[in-house]
Amino acid sequence: MEMNQYLSMFIDESRDHLQAMNEQILSLESSPEDITIVQNIFRSAHTLKGMSATMGFEDLASLTHEMENVLDLVRNHKLKMDSFIFDCLFKSLDSLESMVEDIIQGGTGQADVTEIVAALKSIVSGDYAKGGAAGGTTPKVERTTAAGGEFDEFQYSILQQSIEAGIPVLRLEVTVRQDCVLKAARAYMVFNVLEQNGEVIKSNPSVEDIEQERFDQSFVVYYISQIDSDELHKQVASVSEIDKVDVIVLDQAKLAELMSPPSGSNAAAAQAQAETAAASTKEAPKQEAKKAPAAGGAPVAGRTIRVDIERLDTLMNLFSELLIDRVRLEQLASEIRRSELTETVEHMSRVSSDLQNIVLKLRMVPIDTVFNRFPRMIRDAAKTLDKKVDLIITGADTELDRTVIDEIGDPLVHLLRNAVDHGVEPSAERVALGKPETGTIHLRAYHSGNHVFIEIEEDGRGINRDKVLKKAMENNVLTKEQAAHITDDEVNQLIFASGFSTADKISDISGRGVGLDVVKTKIQSLGGQVQLDSEWGKGSKFSVQLPLTLSIISAMLIRLNNEKYAIPLSSIVETMAVRQEQIRSVHGNRMVEYRTGVIPLVSLADLFDVPGGTNISGNETQVVVIRKGDKMAALVVDEFIGQQEIVLKTLGKYLTKLFAISGATILGDGQVALIIDTNALIK
Repeated sequence: MEMNQYLSMFIDESRDHLQAMNEQILSLESSPEDITIVQNIFRSAHTLKGMSATMGFEDLASLTHEMENVLDLVRNHKLKMDSFIFDCLFKSLDSLESMVEDIIQGGTGQADVTEIVAALKSIVSGDYAKGGAAGGTTPKVERTTAAGGEFDEFQYSILQQSIEAGIPVLRLEVTVRQDCVLKAARAYMVFNVLEQNGEVIKSNPSVEDIEQERFDQSFVVYYISQIDSDELHKQVASVSEIDKVDVIVLDQAKLAELMSPPSGSNAAAAQAQAETAAASTKEAPKQEAKKAPAAGGAPVAGRTIRVDIERLDTLMNLFSELLIDRVRLEQLASEIRRSELTETVEHMSRVSSDLQNIVLKLRMVPIDTVFNRFPRMIRDAAKTLDKKVDLIITGADTELDRTVIDEIGDPLVHLLRNAVDHGVEPSAERVALGKPETGTIHLRAYHSGNHVFIEIEEDGRGINRDKVLKKAMENNVLTKEQAAHITDDEVNQLIFASGFSTADKISDISGRGVGLDVVKTKIQSLGGQVQLDSEWGKGSKFSVQLPLTLSIISAMLIRLNNEKYAIPLSSIVETMAVRQEQIRSVHGNRMVEYRTGVIPLVSLADLFDVPGGTNISGNETQVVVIRKGDKMAALVVDEFIGQQEIVLKTLGKYLTKLFAISGATILGDGQVALIIDTNALIK
């Protein structure tokens, strides 16, 4: 494997660990006494340190090492978390993310981290409280001595409780070969195997000494896991240059013996006793491994692989070509009418449909990959503004096309910052209004049809209609007469106008309306829409509608004179024939009766200047009813060709800003059909 492939793995895994640490520290801030969370953070920091040292990124390794020292004190009940420690850990994560980003950009990952390292060291020594760095709160640094023997009291308590709960506690003695050159690297690989299946409680020598190769040929690990001891022996022994692995299952009696190490003649007796115990362990019937997660929430190895997005794009493009040929074969088979050919083509169609579903699912990514950075962002923004804000996320497992995922992050960041800065009021103002002191922002994602909806809703001030109208008239967006008759929905849409803002001052976080035109443009470029609902004094809700995928869509093919067009099925309500008497003229515009009301009648042939136009004066007119939100329109067509899966192709750099055209597709007969952007037809 080439070095750049190792680097790619390092970058991917570093990002995962940093995100996990961000989320876990946020959780710890809510439950500072939960040692399980601290163990998880420590494990991620430890893994990141080992990876960084192996790759030669010393600044990364040294900073994570200092974080480990702080976390080690906390998990051993020698240090209580406080606001200063939380801030230091978050700043450390920011520095680590910057260093990883530098590596991604081709840099060395080096950075000046002396200040944050000094702060972390002052926490370990307890000096930070003397200078008042913790904002007046004195940390409780309790320097306790080990309980004697192999473990301290905390480690002994964990092992004892695990045995009582029926979770196997194992003692492993791992010996590396005499001729092993990189002992620390082999030890790291052993720990990697262990951490995938359970939790390491104690090692002898310490992990730090093992990493610095300060051990002879063997080391001992005390370990909690549900994995079968024989299977564990097999996995550890499979690591290169490992000479021997001894695994002993501990019970309460053996654990108690380890707490009081024997000396002199008793040592020999204890050694013989341990060997007898090891032998009886091998002869005893194996305890069946429980189908339960590993102790302490340790990650279990998943059956997944990382795939470069460019390879998926190539796969999608190849399948797109296959889809075009499939449609052509179906057309030829219907013309030739040979049963053998028809059966073969039908089978190929079924297989390629299944393949299409798999290819599309390969590109689908949970929106959690975007959402997971928002809790930390909201926490920092709220702290900067001295506000209390809860972010509640639902539907983070909703899946979206990777192309959309990559682009949607920045618009959502802007909307969320708006919600914190100019939506949610300061605590004192909220209390005065009879609201809860803490504001709430809901971030939701859910599927509906061929779309994904993302909603950002807060219980803050809402949009001030009068203020918006005043600003709109000042900017000559509206006249005084128009302002008198404008609806609330139309007022809400005004804040998406270019450069429009109702903020009295622009803060570092955001300004309500500043850049919302950019947000709208970005979402529309992805084939989506954004809508705002707001009630003054109650709050606001931004709803973002996005297509599930940008590559293959279901569409209705229609004919306008001699030209063919495609309309996405997700926009179509129904197709119907309209009689002449159902068509009316309202203020010079053609409308058609539809259900209990009337909707606009749009001639696509006239709109696109199709030679010959469309005749609406006959007995019956074929129409496609389309919807955008709660608004509808009827599009006049000459003929319905039928429903078809089409491959969406862009029109390139030369054909840009075409009205109501979102792309093109190649049909089975080789013809090109333009894809109609129905959203542009409804204002």
